[in-house]
Amino acid sequence: MAGMLYLCATPIGNLEDMTFRAVRILKEVDLIAAEDTRNSIKLLNHFEIKTKMTSYHEYNKVDKAIYLVNKMKEGSNVALITDAGTPGISDPGEELVRQCYEAGIEVTSLPGACALISALIMSGQPTRRFAFEAFLPYDKKERTMVLEGLKNETRTIILYEAPHHLKKTLKECREYLGNRNMTICKELTKRYEKKKKATLDEMIAFYEEEEPKGEYVLIFEGKDPREIKEEKQEEWKLISISEHMKKYMEEGMDKKSAMKQVAKDRGVSKREIYQQLLDDK
Repeated sequence: MAGMLYLCATPIGNLEDMTFRAVRILKEVDLIAAEDTRNSIKLLNHFEIKTKMTSYHEYNKVDKAIYLVNKMKEGSNVALITDAGTPGISDPGEELVRQCYEAGIEVTSLPGACALISALIMSGQPTRRFAFEAFLPYDKKERTMVLEGLKNETRTIILYEAPHHLKKTLKECREYLGNRNMTICKELTKRYEKKKKATLDEMIAFYEEEEPKGEYVLIFEGKDPREIKEEKQEEWKLISISEHMKKYMEEGMDKKSAMKQVAKDRGVSKREIYQQLLDDK
């Protein structure tokens, strides 16, 4: 009988956030796959967990996943842990889970600490819809592409950032997102946990005076859909109404339908478009 994969959340700071179930499972499984065994041994020792560990990280995730899947096929139960928080969120656990599904290995999750959710719910920003981007790419072209894609994002945006990159990232976000409302959370669940809610401009000014320390979660308010609509309407006004009409009629619309669409694009009445076309004659 095949074994299974347990995705075990571990504390992101406060050790008391370790669940009873996670401790029990980590003691019962045959093998623990850890992102950094040197880091995880401290956690295991604290909870007197003697289970054998093996490393599973970004640089061995494909080959090691094959090895772990084979172990599970042979009947071993494997637990996956990350350095902190929930495995599979912006880390190599995603690859192991994918391979388990392809091999027909059962996967289950042991919920617990998760930095992005903890930060979001205490941020004071809208929580119903959100977009998680983790750390922005280091590659300049990819980074620009991601930021460009977030320009008109109407959902709350969540990013992770290290202290030595925080100032630069805030300034880049200001360039692409404008002066949004945002919240910064740092050192979650730890003794010096802090939250700050302000505009992006205020946050940039604040960190010019205070040197960033600790791990950060950045939560940005989504863009107001009305603002996107108004920006689009202003773009259409860069061409004449006659040119605007011509565009739709060349696409196959009749005059009446084209007028209706032009009025909608510009946020005005159809009567106003009709009158303008008469005046242009």
